[in-house]
Amino acid sequence: MYMKETIVKCESGLHNKQATYFIQKANDFKATIWVEVENRRINAKSLLGVLSMGITTGTEVSLIAEGPDEEEAVEALTEMLLKDIF
Repeated sequence: MYMKETIVKCESGLHNKQATYFIQKANDFKATIWVEVENRRINAKSLLGVLSMGITTGTEVSLIAEGPDEEEAVEALTEMLLKDIF
C-alpha cells in the first residue's frame, strides 16, 4: 500500500470536467485507488464517488493505492491535483 497526502490546487477542485479527467487517469492503473477526505474514503475510479466528495481548491486529500503500480498511480494523480488546470 502506498499513500500520499496533498492539498488540491486545481482551479475548480474536482468537479465536472476536472473530475472526469481524474477518473480517466485513475482507470489507467491496475491498482485499487482511494481518495480520502476527513475519514471519508471513496474509490478514485468512480465518477459519482469523486463528485459526491465535494472536493474544492484547498482541500487536503489522501491518495491511497494498493496494487502492482500503486506508487506510480498515486504520484500521477497527485501531480494532477497540484496543477491549476488539467
